[in-house]
Amino acid sequence: MSGKYIPWAEPYKIKVVEPLKMTTLEERKHAIKEAGFNTFLLRSEDVYIDFLTDSGTNAMSDAQWAGMMMGDEAYAGSKNFYRLEAAVQKYYGYKYLVPTHQGRGAEHLLSQAMIKPGDYVPGNMYFTTTRFHQEKAGATFVDVIIDEAHDSQSLHPFKGNIDLQKFEDLINRVGADKIPYICLAVTVNMAGGQPVSMENMKQVKALADKHGIKVMLDATRGVENAYFIQQREEGYANKSVAEILLEMASYTDGATMSGKKDLLVNIGGFVAVNDWDIFEELRNMVVVYEGLHTYGGLAGRDMEAMAIGLEESVQDQNISSRVRQVEYLGKLLEKADIPFIKPVGGHAIFLDAKRFYPQIPQEEYPAQTLAADLYVESGVRAMERGIVSAGRDVKTGENHKPKLELVRLTIPRRVYTQAHFDVVAYWVEELYHHREKAKGLKMVYEPKYLRFFQARFERL
Repeated sequence: MSGKYIPWAEPYKIKVVEPLKMTTLEERKHAIKEAGFNTFLLRSEDVYIDFLTDSGTNAMSDAQWAGMMMGDEAYAGSKNFYRLEAAVQKYYGYKYLVPTHQGRGAEHLLSQAMIKPGDYVPGNMYFTTTRFHQEKAGATFVDVIIDEAHDSQSLHPFKGNIDLQKFEDLINRVGADKIPYICLAVTVNMAGGQPVSMENMKQVKALADKHGIKVMLDATRGVENAYFIQQREEGYANKSVAEILLEMASYTDGATMSGKKDLLVNIGGFVAVNDWDIFEELRNMVVVYEGLHTYGGLAGRDMEAMAIGLEESVQDQNISSRVRQVEYLGKLLEKADIPFIKPVGGHAIFLDAKRFYPQIPQEEYPAQTLAADLYVESGVRAMERGIVSAGRDVKTGENHKPKLELVRLTIPRRVYTQAHFDVVAYWVEELYHHREKAKGLKMVYEPKYLRFFQARFERL
């Protein structure tokens, strides 16, 4: 019947369960204080529903667990490496593969191999570890994302797109020889999990090729991006996610990947390229920093699980279920008039902390406050993505002040049910109802690098 709602369910059934610990309000108040009001410093056993990250927190399939028993733990030439290499070549199309222990290992190798001090690396909004490795190698990061990405209420369907004029302006200002590559992230995490259109990727590749600049894909959540293209972009409705993903990669020269996201594993990543000279440098460097080029810091069983997860990840029903879980939580929060980034992204709901706690100035860390308050209220752990995560300018030492001050409710793949989302939505709404009582935080400990992981705070 036309227009009739058709119910849907996850394309899997539960085979193993992990009991969750229920805590009291007083226990959570004590736990968050001991953690310095930083949800990263909470003990996982004190968390009820863990929406901190979707990185390495996924549930592996029976096929993946079975595959781990087939791990070839030879120091050199593991058969699991060649299995993973073949899977990457098939679904992403890159010629050469270097495995790493996780995504930031890949970011480190790529930055060291391609960046010279004084270079500039444009990208569609920063990601914390990516920018750190670029700056550590001597580059200056330049944000070239479209303006709509910084507007939490814009309904642009592809808010992750690169602004071609901003990219070209940078080329004209510093010279193409100072830009080793442009970092193209899909989907854009810090913008709320927003996708990039295929048309934009084609245009970016054409402009980069014109000036001899490489395009390097942050493919961490590329499968989600392919799904959004299938759903939103003209001409792709009848193509499979796997076909779209392969076309996406064809407009790039290489990629870094955190396999802990789309590829459904608890550890692992890779860097893949088409250029032999870059591959040679990466292959030499991985031996120094990670491990031999045929294992790169991973056990053979981990590479096998990642190869199987890669094949599972591109199945249309898998990624559709993944995104629809996020959409389900978004609809619950929208019904309660909770301020969050729209449209709903592919891996998380991003609460707009500036609008949630308008009385708390950015210098008093409204997103950090909101994440801590949500844990105390409910036992739900989320992550700050605002001024704390943005860090400091490497030259001036001043705080970066992003336009978006967010709390990320990140949904692990194949882990939680709709009942969990009902609970999360209920407690977010409860917190919103007495939001005027909230007071900010002051930072009392700041680590040297990537402060959001270990910084400590106190109540004002």
